[in-house]
Amino acid sequence: MEWKMTRVMMRPGQVSLAEWRAIYRGAPVGLDPASAPAIAASAAAVERILAKGEPVYGVNTGFGKLASVRIEACDLATLQRNIVLSHAAGTGEPSPAPVMRLMMALKLASLAQGASGVRPATIALMEAMLARGLTPVIPAQGSVGASGDLAPLAHMAATLIGVGEIFVGGDRKPALEALEAAGLSPLVLGPKEGLALLNGTQFSTANALAALFEAEALFRAALVTGALSTEAAKGSDTPFDPRIHALRRHVGQIEVADALRGLMAGSEIRASHLKDDARVQDPYCLRCQPQVMGAALDILRQAATTLGTEANGVSDNPLIFPETDEALSGGNFHAEPVAFAADIIALAICEIGSLAERRIAMLVDPALSGLPAFLTPKPGLNSGFMIPQVTAAALVSENKQKAYPASVDSIPTSANQEDHVSMAAHGARRLLGMAQNATAVIGIELLAAVQGIDFHAPLSSSAALETVRAVLRAKVPHLSDDRHFHPDLELALALVRSGAVAGAVGALPGVA
Repeated sequence: MEWKMTRVMMRPGQVSLAEWRAIYRGAPVGLDPASAPAIAASAAAVERILAKGEPVYGVNTGFGKLASVRIEACDLATLQRNIVLSHAAGTGEPSPAPVMRLMMALKLASLAQGASGVRPATIALMEAMLARGLTPVIPAQGSVGASGDLAPLAHMAATLIGVGEIFVGGDRKPALEALEAAGLSPLVLGPKEGLALLNGTQFSTANALAALFEAEALFRAALVTGALSTEAAKGSDTPFDPRIHALRRHVGQIEVADALRGLMAGSEIRASHLKDDARVQDPYCLRCQPQVMGAALDILRQAATTLGTEANGVSDNPLIFPETDEALSGGNFHAEPVAFAADIIALAICEIGSLAERRIAMLVDPALSGLPAFLTPKPGLNSGFMIPQVTAAALVSENKQKAYPASVDSIPTSANQEDHVSMAAHGARRLLGMAQNATAVIGIELLAAVQGIDFHAPLSSSAALETVRAVLRAKVPHLSDDRHFHPDLELALALVRSGAVAGAVGALPGVA
């Protein structure tokens, strides 16, 4: 599937999930010029607030536990530079560039709402970096998800002043060199600007949004492979009868049942055992797909609502109110909403993969599926799908370990001034790896289910599912005798990741 690359013109506070998704996928992005007056008014308000001579946190005071230390006017620029340099203390591998590009767009949209006190020149540089494909190199570890994602955002802010590294295409270059090559000049930060750039939940939110978008693609592919497995096992579509789900009333469950029923409509395989089937009920991994996948859809949508709100909010501190020339200190930087959303996404990803692995295990077991052992015509001489199922089990168990809620953990920081934190960054950062694991499980199920359906020839499945079979078989032939399995698996995974599996069947339920 090719992602549309239409330019996204961000309207601060009103960016849709579809627009955030497009930015994550690489769409060009700009800022609505209508935001300019609010930006200018906010910067002017900072100057007026400073002229009063009163202490304002982070503008003419120290930070965190050092908030009581007053900073002289001659040192205000140094104060802002120092906070960026001192807080750029992350560690670990670089975060994925598409996610960090999304993070920068989130920060830009937040600052442009005119509550952070940054100057138009700062906004212009961030917008220009996005337009020219300059993405800050951000170490993945170092944020506890409160007082903002300080370390990751400090690494982003450092590139604006010519410090650190920037991705240009696939290359890492010194920030100053990358800026100059793009015709850009580094900033000298004004009062409040260093703190405004650092304070916020954009690192956590970007990681959680990216995972949400990957989980949505995963969910749709799993609907298709679940229907294929049902066909391979000659399972019943009776559990997808709308009357069953209408009585329980869960929207996601109703939509999933409808989708599965539609995917199997017109199947010769289903018609072949519609009557006189000795089996009364299918295993839960087939029969309860609407209940499990529907619940996953509902909670993913709940997470999407939370993250959509967070993405359009302002999580800086202190916040600037130009109407009254006030700087109000609060706690919008605390990422608890993002932490909860990340934990919810983790649960959904884990369960989508877990249910799929149970279907794979069913298919390779002749006692449950009625198919040849391990889906090979010559079991014993050949091992068939024996070890791919083991791989799926390993990936599911890894996801179970990663699914432990991050939001229930907290550790005091900054000499107990910041005594409760969300761990949203950790909770969100683990999600892409979990989605990759679950996607591999779905890739294995795709191979196994299509292999199983092959044994029912000359009977065919539904038109929709036969289209999916054709997509796979164009890349991977039927497994008659054992061969090097890894290339087959990689080809299947590529089809799942690209959206080709879900895209082959038309519209399916989604998060947003």
